Amino acid sequence: MKERFYLTTTLPYVNSDPHIGFALEIVHADIIARYQRLLGKKVFFNTGTDEHGVKIYRKALEVGKAPREYVDEYAEKFRSLLPKLGISKGVHFIRTTDEHHIIAAQEFWKRCDANGFIYKKNYSTKYCVGCELEKTDSELVDGKCPIHPNLSIEVIEEENYFFKFSQFQKKLQDLYADCPDFVVPPTRFNEIKAFIDRGLEDFSISRLKEKMPWGVSVPGDDSQVMYVWFDALVNYLSTIGWPNEEKFKEWWPVVQFAGKDNVRQQSAIWQAMLMAGGVEPSKQIVIHGFITSGGVKMSKSLGNVIDPLQIIEEFGTETLRFFLAKHVSTFEDSDVTFERIKEAYNADLANGLGNLVSRIMKMAEQSGIKKQELGIKEEYEGNKELERYEIDKAIGKIWEKISTLDSFVQTNEPYKTIKTDEEKAKKDIQYLVDELFKIGLALIPFMPETAQKIQGLAREGKSPESPLFLRK
Repeated sequence: MKERFYLTTTLPYVNSDPHIGFALEIVHADIIARYQRLLGKKVFFNTGTDEHGVKIYRKALEVGKAPREYVDEYAEKFRSLLPKLGISKGVHFIRTTDEHHIIAAQEFWKRCDANGFIYKKNYSTKYCVGCELEKTDSELVDGKCPIHPNLSIEVIEEENYFFKFSQFQKKLQDLYADCPDFVVPPTRFNEIKAFIDRGLEDFSISRLKEKMPWGVSVPGDDSQVMYVWFDALVNYLSTIGWPNEEKFKEWWPVVQFAGKDNVRQQSAIWQAMLMAGGVEPSKQIVIHGFITSGGVKMSKSLGNVIDPLQIIEEFGTETLRFFLAKHVSTFEDSDVTFERIKEAYNADLANGLGNLVSRIMKMAEQSGIKKQELGIKEEYEGNKELERYEIDKAIGKIWEKISTLDSFVQTNEPYKTIKTDEEKAKKDIQYLVDELFKIGLALIPFMPETAQKIQGLAREGKSPESPLFLRK
């Protein structure tokens, strides 16, 4: 039986159109999914939409639509974007309004309750609607959430159900000690370990339905709906068939991709929930940075987003995938502008890889040379950078190879020596074609269409009929 690999993105809220931050996370996850398939593994790749909660409820009312009508419209926008981003066929798309997910979320609640980790009480707390999280005074800056400074902090006073998060400090510390790479990169792991070491507080996991009706009903108490995080996180289980244990065990545990504003939810809250529900912890949490614009986090609530469809329309899908892989840091914040994308396109693609392919294959076609059938492994070899999820470093090494081949052409000039030393020139051209084929192989996870074109040209010994990269 093939080894199995399960990875998932977070589920974006459907309170606005998809932006480049969503594209970043799912393209990075797709690169890893494609890489794992190349290693011969059977992959379950999950994404979808998070459709409950106060933000979405208010947005629907704001635009004069019923919540269900509103989320249906926006879920389709996210789903239809996937093929335009070049995401692998067969990616699973889950919606938290799916009936099977609602059943799973309610079953998960029942198990946490039966195990003694849910109780009810009156309380008052400060709450950030943008984060959908309670906030302590120490987390606020001038009375505002630092991630959503444009939103007012709200005060919630009501009787809700609570999760006994405080009982999981030692268990989470033990998990982190047993799994030294549980959170990637180490800076984010240190961040969550410090958070746990300061001590944990129980938190609310429901809202009164009369105040916020758009959510999953609490089992046994129809006056309350589940707090959005407690509902949505269960999608990592429901998407692979939980509570059907046989199907679930085929894939679990999961590698989770998430942004740095999700560190606490993914690597602490969710892990404690899994322990409370009697489920094995996740396999690994991979945390990426923010995309910024002029040094400010790009977000829907701040209104400074870049639409990935605009980039695709002007430069094409492969350019967007390339830019998000090479010019956006895997783990740290990166500033993205159309000007930066244009510069990368011209320097690295049109005048870089595209020009190199054209020069090499023109010489090959004129000399009757194509990829050697012997001596080159066409099986995809492991990549230590991708094993560590270092996507920018992995594709950076490919561009180092491109630069090396370009220097080889400049130094050896086989297009000239073919007239004076045909044997040496053909040997050099053969080397270039073989190395170009390897580059095509290495590019498969990042730029699958470009990779296929390069390999095809090398196999056939033909030059491209048109430039490899063309602006739309």
